[in-house]
Amino acid sequence: MNADFRFSLRPESLLPGVYPDSIKFVKMHGLGNDYIYVEEFAAPLPNPSSLAVILSDRHFGVGADGLVLIGPADSPDYQADFRMRMFNADGSEGDMCGNAARCVGKYLYERGLARETSIRLQTLAGPRLLELEVQGGLALSVRVNMGRPILRPADIPMLDTGENFISREITVKGERFAATAVSMGNPHLVLAWPDLEKLPLEVIGPAFERHALFPRRVNTEFIRVIDRERVRMRVWERGSGETLACGTGACAVLAACVLNNWTGRRAVIELRGGELEVEWSADDCIYLRGPATEVFKGEFPLPKSASGTT
Repeated sequence: MNADFRFSLRPESLLPGVYPDSIKFVKMHGLGNDYIYVEEFAAPLPNPSSLAVILSDRHFGVGADGLVLIGPADSPDYQADFRMRMFNADGSEGDMCGNAARCVGKYLYERGLARETSIRLQTLAGPRLLELEVQGGLALSVRVNMGRPILRPADIPMLDTGENFISREITVKGERFAATAVSMGNPHLVLAWPDLEKLPLEVIGPAFERHALFPRRVNTEFIRVIDRERVRMRVWERGSGETLACGTGACAVLAACVLNNWTGRRAVIELRGGELEVEWSADDCIYLRGPATEVFKGEFPLPKSASGTT
């Protein structure tokens, strides 16, 4: 997102409607992929998209990759205990975030909202099962069943026919790349890159994100395979830009590596913020394990127009 666009979204008039004078939040991260966590148990927040833009601003707000709302499951039909909604820093709503899901599990357990170490979480990508490793009342790590990878282009979604998009050619900024598309509830494109340190991500990332093949934009993972059990990656997330980690991206990377016969079905994915353990299990689901960290909690004053005063 460019600076001019973010500035245009920052005025107080962004938040029409009735809000409290301030909003309580907790800042958490999964390997540096940081979000602002806000409860919605009493009532849903109006206009969360605009709220995400204001709170995520790293100069004028709390600062984060986005906003995560935690509340009760919408209906027993969802077969979930709690609900998670995730909004990127530009206000767009994401379907799923593995790092945020782990943080939600830690949040719910350590505050006594969830009494069990297994938590069923409702997301826009479908229900996800969280399994917490607990010691001394603290959730040290969380394993998430991220579901089955989606490979059919129409379901990713992307504007391509066929049963899959594996090691297929895509042209970006006049260059041709071999890439593999996977959805983990949100769209991903994975491609090998020889030198990740010299990757011009700020230039090429937006071009991939808004490629014409992807009607809902795409998250892009640039990877270097170290060996059959270890892969290094950098990620450009739609709506947020480069982040230090991406859980769904790490799962998409493993799926792409297996499909291209670059790794086995279990690997450590190295991200700029740390490492995630990913396994494509025999049940065809991908499992993600990693830490969740609470940074601080606070209260953010909302603009007067947002609280319904003048």
